[in-house]
Formats: sequence, structure tokens, C-alpha cells
Amino acid sequence: MSNPATLDTQLPGDIATRPSVRHWRLSEDWAAVVVGFVVLAAVLAAFHWKLYDLRSLVSSYRWTTDSQIAASTPGWVNTLDSIASDARVKGQANVVQLSQLTKDALQAGDRKAIETAAGRLAGLSSRTLPGALGVEIRGHAQATSDTKIFTDANLSKVAAVGVVVFAVAAGGIALIGGKVGAFLVGLPVVFGLAWLARFLAGNGLFIDWGIEYVIFALGLGLLISNAVGTPEWLKPAVQTEFFIKTGLVILGASLLFMEILQAGALGIVQALLVIGVVWYSCFWLCRKLRVDDEFAAMLSTAVSICGVSAAIAACGAIQGDKKKLSYVTSLVLIVAVPMMIAMPWIAKSTGLDHLVAGAWLGGTLDTSASVVAAGALISDQAMKTGVIVKFSQNALVGVAAFALAIWWTFKTTAAGGPNADGKRERPSAAVIWQRFPKFVIGFVAASVVFSFLLPTELVQGTRSALGEIRLWWFALAFVCIGLETRVVELATTDQGRPALAFLVAQTFNVFWTLLIAWLLFGGVLLDQPTIK
Repeated sequence: MSNPATLDTQLPGDIATRPSVRHWRLSEDWAAVVVGFVVLAAVLAAFHWKLYDLRSLVSSYRWTTDSQIAASTPGWVNTLDSIASDARVKGQANVVQLSQLTKDALQAGDRKAIETAAGRLAGLSSRTLPGALGVEIRGHAQATSDTKIFTDANLSKVAAVGVVVFAVAAGGIALIGGKVGAFLVGLPVVFGLAWLARFLAGNGLFIDWGIEYVIFALGLGLLISNAVGTPEWLKPAVQTEFFIKTGLVILGASLLFMEILQAGALGIVQALLVIGVVWYSCFWLCRKLRVDDEFAAMLSTAVSICGVSAAIAACGAIQGDKKKLSYVTSLVLIVAVPMMIAMPWIAKSTGLDHLVAGAWLGGTLDTSASVVAAGALISDQAMKTGVIVKFSQNALVGVAAFALAIWWTFKTTAAGGPNADGKRERPSAAVIWQRFPKFVIGFVAASVVFSFLLPTELVQGTRSALGEIRLWWFALAFVCIGLETRVVELATTDQGRPALAFLVAQTFNVFWTLLIAWLLFGGVLLDQPTIK
């Protein structure tokens, strides 16, 4: 790893007649920290002094076709009938009426009427099963590409984010001594591919199946690199590590220490037990299967914490190979879909306690959206419990990434070969500092600042805008990973051993998490919590 900053000095023979020429530049890690904090500061300033409406940065990508709504209608109607039947028993006349209105609108096939009726049902609160279903149906009904995506207002939001990304990214490339002009020539193409990935992932079908933009960003990049080859003029814009590191610094602002505590004591205990045991088990299995430690660290973090986000954080913390990251994220997304369908069915068919079922879903499914969707198939209790546990795991990503970065630094330093003098390099403080990924400092600093130093109103008011900008950095990164990767490299990676390790570890994760959920949320070790 390079020094935090380098100063290249040319000393000619005649110093009196020829002044030295100095070239100053930052390392990529420190450039990511600078760019990340410039973005954070700009967004905070815009909100605090009302310099810019941050809502203009958050664009819409969701769209659902009429045929997709028609195909989903029978399932929604059956669920509404079940909700109405349960509400009659409980004497909830309002829920019965709203469910019937939504059912009538669905059977009539009028999207505007569906949106209105489902909106009233959603008013019951998304924390209840009727409310969550109302939110889901309304989201699909109002998601038309011509009125939500391809409008001047929405496209202007994309352009606004593009201006921000182009400006700060160009500044970052300048800081690391890159060719800014060549970078800006190719960046519009990378940005356009990232937008297309988000557009494709915004389709209602893919949202329901939990297929994220990551797979489309990676796929589009792979399509170009494998079909026609990445053009030379585009390669200066393929800055995978810089995009990932900057995105991770911005991610730190969303991981708040107080929210970890608010997630609930049992959720935190389960998260710690699952993360610790599953991570170590997966890493041990990887070594048994002769999977290298870099790959093992990413696989273990992904399977034990929260899938794609955890894999990205782990890859950055250990300065990992981006081709391995693309492999891990592909595995996560492929395995997540059948789990989201099978686990609620298993929970219902076996009569599993709803609190236990929710904790089980929250500890094993990789995204909050999939936890909500799967939990809603069981009950309100299961959905709420799952969200609590999942939030606890998500909030620990920052802690895990920091610990992983420290461990990896000591590990690689201790394993280093002889230096230029033929002596083995000792893990001194200077060497550890040199090898430590500096952007992790920015990641933790952002979390500390947003957790303890800023007022709650400022943190909450900037969350959606920062989330949108962070997502763009990660989308750019995965497009770049695809542009740098050959499919044959992914297909033949270590003869399938990493995939086998992941599948076995995920299977263990499912059973181990079920056991922990039963012990903690089933009233075995402690009194069963009250979650209504």
C-alpha cells in the first residue's frame, strides 16, 4: 500500500540554475476519505442552510407493467380475503371494509383506483400485515415508467446526482494523480450503465424477487467486456476500488451507534452469536476446501452478516480482489431468492412460533426488504421481529469491517516476506499503519460524527440523499467490476470450491440461526418478548 501522500521531487545537478519540480498526490485510500467527506459536508450544508432541496437528488426507478399487476392480482386477492376474515373475528370493521375496497379495485383492473384503495389500506400502518400489503400494492399500482421514470422532473434528479458524482469523482482522480480528462471521457458511459442497471432492477417483478441492482450492474459490465471487450478509451474510467472506497466512507454516515442499541437487546445478542459462529465456521470450512484467506474473508462476512453490503465492506477492509467480490455477490443474490420463498413456507407448515420465525428470517435473509416480504407472509409479529434482528445485523457491519481491517493488517504484516535487507518485516506500529486501509478510518469517523456530534434532525434530514449518492458509487463500482472481468474467470474460479463453501456455510447458518432464535425468542432461556 502506498503512503498516505507522496511527494515526488526531481533534484538536478545544478540546483541553483534548475529549480526542483514537485508533484504532490494522495493515495487512493486518502482520496476516497477526502471525497467522501466532501460529499457529506456538502449534503449537510445544503440541508442546514437550505441551499438545495435534497429531494431533488432522490430519483424514482420503480415500474410495474399492467400484465405484471394482473398476474399478481390473484395472490393479492387471496391475502386480502385472509386479512378480512381475520379482521371479522377481531371485530375490525374498518380493516374489512378497506380490504374489500382494495379487492374490488384489483378485480376491476383500474390502476388509479387500485392506487387509491391500496393507499387507504396502507394508512393502517406498514407495521401491520394489512398496511404492509397496502404499501406493496400501492407501490406497484403507481409505478408506471412514463409517469414516474421518464419525466423531466425525475430525469433532472438523475442529472443533478450525475453532476455531483462527476465533479467530486474528477476531483478524487486529480488527487491521486490520475488523468482527469481521460477519466471524464469514459465516466458518462459507466454512469449510463449504472443508471440502466438501476432501471432494470426497479421493475416490480425483480423487486418482489429481491433481485438488486448489483446483479444488473455486474451483468451489463460483463456483457460488454465479454462480448466486444472493454474499449481502451473507457478503461481510465474503470476505477473500481476508488468507487467502492468512497461509497464505504459515505456508508459510515448511515451506521449509527444509538440505533444499534435501539434495535433491542435480544436482536443484538442474536446478531452477535450468529455473526461470530457463522463467520468462523465459514472461514474454517474455506480453509479445509483450500479456498484462499482473502476469498474466505469475503465469503464469511457475506454469509454471516447481510450479504452484498457486508461483502463490499469486507472487500474494502482487506483490499480484496474485485473479481472475487463479484463472485461472492453473485452467489449471495442467487441463493437469496429460493430462501425468501422457502423459509416462510417452512415456518407456516411446521407451526413455528411467529416470534421465532421472524427472528429466523431476520438472521438469515440478506436484505431488509426480503425480511419484510417474507415476514409479512407469516404475520405482523414475524415481520416486526425479523426487522429488529436484521437491523441489528446491518448495524454491526461497521464494527465487523473495522475489526476485519485490523485483523487483516496484522495477518498480512506477520506473514510478510523478507525486506530489501533480507530480514523478515516485523509488525511494528509504522508497518501496521502503512498497510492499514486508510479509508476505514473515514468510514468509522463518519459513523462517529453522525452518531454523536450532529443533531438528530440533521442526520435524519440528510439520510435519503446520502443513501442515494452512496448507492450510485456502488452501482458505478459493480459496473466497473463487470468491465474488468471475464465470465470464464468466474465460472472456473477455484473449481467451484468457494461456491461449495458458501452453500454449506449458508445451510449451517439457517440451522444455527433457527436454534438461536428458538432459545432467545421462544421463551426457552428468557421470558418471551412482547412484540405486537
